[in-house]
Amino acid sequence: MQITIFGLTISSAWGNGHATPYRALIRALHRLGHSVRFYEKDVWYYARHRDFYELPYCDLKFYSDWDSIREEALADAATADVVLVASYCPEGARISNEVLGLPRPLKVFYDLDTPVTFAKFDSGESTEYLDPRQISAFDLVLSFTGGMALRKLKHEYGAQMARPLYGCVDPDVYHRVNANSELRSDLSYMGTYAVDRQPKLEELFLEPARQAPEMRFLLAGSLYPWPWYFPENVNKLEHVFPKQHAELYSSSRITLNITRKDMAESGFCPSGRFFEAAACGCPIVTDTWEGLDTFFTEEEIFVVDSTSAVLQALNLDGAALEKLALRAQQRTLDEHTGTHRARELLKYFEEARSNNRHAQSEVA
Repeated sequence: MQITIFGLTISSAWGNGHATPYRALIRALHRLGHSVRFYEKDVWYYARHRDFYELPYCDLKFYSDWDSIREEALADAATADVVLVASYCPEGARISNEVLGLPRPLKVFYDLDTPVTFAKFDSGESTEYLDPRQISAFDLVLSFTGGMALRKLKHEYGAQMARPLYGCVDPDVYHRVNANSELRSDLSYMGTYAVDRQPKLEELFLEPARQAPEMRFLLAGSLYPWPWYFPENVNKLEHVFPKQHAELYSSSRITLNITRKDMAESGFCPSGRFFEAAACGCPIVTDTWEGLDTFFTEEEIFVVDSTSAVLQALNLDGAALEKLALRAQQRTLDEHTGTHRARELLKYFEEARSNNRHAQSEVA
């Protein structure tokens, strides 16, 4: 099967949560015998923090602007079995208008930011990557967020078929490795700055650091405004390249997950960081949201809602932490790898094709 994707980025994990799940998913599709071509706009901020320029499991096409690549890209999409446009793709709505008219391929939209998309639509804002009127034109709409988001796509926006495609991890990349002394911490947090996450970062990370000055904390993430006050025992890193993520998790006694406000309110929104950390055998503390227990139970992760709860987790002994981490690791390897998601995706493609055939037979 030939799949053409128009997405935000696969080449750089700087400041976004798209690149690493794309890599795990597309690598798995390649292993299953499918070919993927990924079109990525060559923007300066990702170019400055690029992890690579080519991939052995994906034909990566950079372009300066849509007009420069339009003819080639549409010719490619026209002969593909599936064409997929994804959230935050630059000029994605314009690209969708063009590919939705192609007769051959299955047309798919993948929203890795569904609650953010809904929030914009609900406030009357438009997005560069999707016009709400386009949703009903796609054969299949995939959402990084499940639960309520799927019902809304179907009943409010008329999606022909809406299915969840959650984050995932590539266990060949994310696994336990030797600790790196420069990344060692009692509690780590990796995430790009977001205004709506900042109150939880204060309560669940910075305040525990202030109350436990004897412990080491590590914050890895871009776009934090300066000047910014961090306790002296917090090591702040602007960016950790994906090839070092396994080292960071393997060097963390515990790692913290904080969920964006829109995602938490929607529920069923596991960050890819969950699965990456778990695959590396790192104990996880996280805020809560509806549907969390469908991915991990409290026998596999810590659910916290206060500074004191984080400190309680930090004071557990190594044996208790290891037991929790091993359970989360096994759950991840059993259910949340790129191969699992690739097989789900292929099943959705076949279901959407079947729906199309049924619809066509009814018309005939």
